[in-house]
Amino acid sequence: MAEFFDALNDDHRAFVADQPVFFVATAAADGRINLSPKGYDVFRVLGPDRVAYLDLRGSGNETHAHLVAEQEDAGRITIMFNNFGNPANILRIYGKGVPVLPQDDGWDELASHFEILPGTRQIFDIRVESVQNSCGYGVPHMKLERERETLVKYHAQTEEDEWFRKVRANDSSIDGLPVRQTEKFLNATGEEQ
Repeated sequence: MAEFFDALNDDHRAFVADQPVFFVATAAADGRINLSPKGYDVFRVLGPDRVAYLDLRGSGNETHAHLVAEQEDAGRITIMFNNFGNPANILRIYGKGVPVLPQDDGWDELASHFEILPGTRQIFDIRVESVQNSCGYGVPHMKLERERETLVKYHAQTEEDEWFRKVRANDSSIDGLPVRQTEKFLNATGEEQ
């Protein structure tokens, strides 16, 4: 049976720290629901009611578009962690998120919690509204073989002009919602190039 909590506790933090993958779901008032898997060491619990994750440029920018959409309930986001080992467990974090880009106030404070990876375009800062813990009895056992290094390697080899050309190609979601563009190209140490 599912249990709900108002905030993250120490057990939740430990569970999150042990998971190599998480899933992010967002939706605007109209259009598609976005659900994305995330790997790498990019998720941080910043407090009982605040989490964040580092976002690398990929094939779209749906999460950003949904969080900033001009609608009454903008910013809704769900993060899901699933244990593929024992004990069977699923943890969902429900909240409101905002994208923080390298040119924004607040970037330096948030970025200090992460190792900035090549291809970083933003950090999603999420205020936790509730946490749900439930069984994962229907989820198979799986083991992590290794991280897939392709995305980070790709970004590390991409020249600044080419990176920005591709960033600017994602100027809206697949449903036409606008996104704000990253204005800074960061190297692997988080410094501007």
